[in-house]
Amino acid sequence: MSDGELVRQTLSGRPTAYEELVRRWSARILAFCHAKVRSRHAGEDLAQEALMRGYRALGTLDDPEKFGPWLRGIALRVCLDWLKSKQNHQSAFSDLADGWSCDHGSHETEGERRGAAERGERLERLLLEVEALPDEYREVVMAYYYDDVTYQELAEALGVSAATINARLTKARAMLRERMSRLAR
Repeated sequence: MSDGELVRQTLSGRPTAYEELVRRWSARILAFCHAKVRSRHAGEDLAQEALMRGYRALGTLDDPEKFGPWLRGIALRVCLDWLKSKQNHQSAFSDLADGWSCDHGSHETEGERRGAAERGERLERLLLEVEALPDEYREVVMAYYYDDVTYQELAEALGVSAATINARLTKARAMLRERMSRLAR
């Protein structure tokens, strides 16, 4: 079923159709918001806000077949509003924890705990470096890896060619390799 058909069903009183649209688009909108604001936790909140605004404003969508680009426009406005506000100067306590628990269980050896901590630190450094990429590279890396889409699907979502997606991903990966190797020295 197309996005347009799901939009029409939602507008005709079947809200479960919007749930399907959320399933289809939430990972892409999350990746987009994360890329724009350079914060995973803020990106999650902003993506949720964009999806809710999309639901409330669905009646204003002129062409139901263009739901994705329309929703992405809403997400962009949500992110820009957030960036303009003072919220972007505040850090949530959840940013510090980043999903790590202090209780790793007593069955792990000291070496296993150290190895897991080192992997976690490398992953956190990598995520920080991704967040520091220029916009066009950060956006494509996050969208590609969050949503696990093909180059063509990503190209259509971003309104560029698949060759452009390939070039941006190649350049972004090279930048990340260079930055990570510099940090390892």
